[in-house]
Amino acid sequence: MASLHAGTHEAAHVCVARHGETDWNRLGILQGWFDVPLNTLGRQQAQALATSLTAAGFAALWTSPLARAAETAQIVASHLALPAPRAHEGLRERNFGAIQGIPKSELAELNPVLLEQILRRNPAAEFVGGESMDDFAERVLDAITAIGAEHRGQKVLAVTHGWVLDVVTRHILGLGRRAVMHVKPQNGEVLWMEVTPEAITARPG
Repeated sequence: MASLHAGTHEAAHVCVARHGETDWNRLGILQGWFDVPLNTLGRQQAQALATSLTAAGFAALWTSPLARAAETAQIVASHLALPAPRAHEGLRERNFGAIQGIPKSELAELNPVLLEQILRRNPAAEFVGGESMDDFAERVLDAITAIGAEHRGQKVLAVTHGWVLDVVTRHILGLGRRAVMHVKPQNGEVLWMEVTPEAITARPG
């Protein structure tokens, strides 16, 4: 009987990765929930991400439903011979509301204060018609917890977005939800953590 419950209290080892580059990334256009495909460099970055994770031993692969993350995840899954990625709504990028689809060069004229907050990765930024930081952070952390609960004792990859990585980084480092990050996660950047029903923590070592 004990074997039926083996691993139920083990942590899941979850690796979150930012998707590959899109043309909108290159042009400095705020994407948010807009569906934008990878460009040629983005597909190369996805292949490089897969190569770097060849020995990770993932049991499954999850993704944001947005095209740039889903395509990255599909490339990684194919390279690592994993089952098709599963989409989780909680892994979406933050909804930037009215400024989605606006180039940063244009935002510099329309709202330079907001642009400065975005460039500094400042969670105090507020987006008309978009998500609040608290709502965004809660859905991200709830998604990570749910994925971890399904994969106790396993390693799993979740392909997602830059502001999602910011939320997770603040959380595992104990920085507080309002901490300014200053540095934008790079395309293909990864972050490992341990996930239990009680906590999301930095992976030791």
